[in-house]
Amino acid sequence: MSASLSRAAAALLRWGRSAGGGGLPGAGVRAASSGGQAEQLDALVKKDKVVVFLKGTPEQPQCGFSNAVVQILRLHGVRDYAAYNVLDDPELRQGIKDYSNWPTIPQVYLNGEFVGGCDILLQMHQNGDLVEELKKLGIRSALVDEKDQDSK
Repeated sequence: MSASLSRAAAALLRWGRSAGGGGLPGAGVRAASSGGQAEQLDALVKKDKVVVFLKGTPEQPQCGFSNAVVQILRLHGVRDYAAYNVLDDPELRQGIKDYSNWPTIPQVYLNGEFVGGCDILLQMHQNGDLVEELKKLGIRSALVDEKDQDSK
């Protein structure tokens, strides 16, 4: 693994810890050229229950697709997740694409498993699958709470 990727990963891990409750505390087919890089990324995606690689930060997404992912997670009340800004490091940006064999950012991982990008997360939100996947992780969706209150 390259030294700059190691430094970026360490910086991102520090950023995730210092971001607070609203900050981000984030497997597909591995095609990464460096075994060390794949191991580093594997550790990142498995470190937290919910991990997102995005352009920008949750507080200030830098693209519409990243913003949509952040908003969907917010709708479900998911606040404690790891977020990694791929704009901070070109090697991380390319490395995560190689790791997942998925060509675009953002990328969402649940319990270490690659879920997909914005379109897939939106589809899961619309058809109710996201509520179920979050439940498997021990995360109760805020939308379930709203439905419970609406039925009373």
